[in-house]
Amino acid sequence: MRLGYACMNTELKTVFRTARLAKIENEGNQKIKELTLQNMRTTYEILKWNLQHDIYFYRASSSIIPLATHPINDWIYWEDPDFLAIASTIRAFVEKHRMRISVHPGQYTVLNSPKAEVVRKSILDLTYHDRLIRLLGGRDIIVHTGGAYGDKEEAKKRFAATYLTLPESIREGLRLENDDKTFTVRDVLDIHALCGVPICFDIHHHRCNSGGDAVDISEVLATWDGFGIPKIHISSGKEFSTDLRHHSLITEEDFDELIQLLAGEDADIMFEAKLKEQSVLPFLNRIK
Repeated sequence: MRLGYACMNTELKTVFRTARLAKIENEGNQKIKELTLQNMRTTYEILKWNLQHDIYFYRASSSIIPLATHPINDWIYWEDPDFLAIASTIRAFVEKHRMRISVHPGQYTVLNSPKAEVVRKSILDLTYHDRLIRLLGGRDIIVHTGGAYGDKEEAKKRFAATYLTLPESIREGLRLENDDKTFTVRDVLDIHALCGVPICFDIHHHRCNSGGDAVDISEVLATWDGFGIPKIHISSGKEFSTDLRHHSLITEEDFDELIQLLAGEDADIMFEAKLKEQSVLPFLNRIK
């Protein structure tokens, strides 16, 4: 079992640099490269800090390459020797220390949209994330189902149909997460039955949006057959258990509930809390 956190490190006070379109129009792709290399060095510094503190799970920032999918960015970073040099260093480090690296595209990556242009852009974004995470030595790409668009059953079928058209590399890395408002664990398991996508269980989302169903964790974990160790998300409500807002830390009660639910089954747990690595540190001795 590995515990991890997402993107920023509060102790290192890390920042992932980005740029406005106007700046790139003025300075060109060289500026994108400069910022990207800086972001890659930041990622490497975080991973080294994580190793020193026995944290072997980490979500890389989606913003490593500014304007990654914008037409203005025609920099072929995956062939650039400077980029590949630091990517190779990170990948070797990750593999040596058996770390797990994931990414989580944003809310505009929607595979079940009824609009073809939205789906096209979503696949473009997934192509970026797939290439980036593999260069970093990772594999997992976490997404939500999207919108219900007035007919949730059709929306589920649309996600499955789109998933089956994706390039094999993306399908191998894509994991579908239950969300806190629309698609419950039961809903994403239905989608799994249609297309085989593994399910990333979020216990806080389930608490907020269960549809009245209890979770069968064995059914969720079984969706990972052939895809490696299951990945699970945990967060605590800011003021009460079903508060959609995330607390700065993870409560012992919430962590214990998840461990009891797992009943000895192995999984890697991503902490989604505002204090990032600080939320993970108190629980490391528990899993040892």
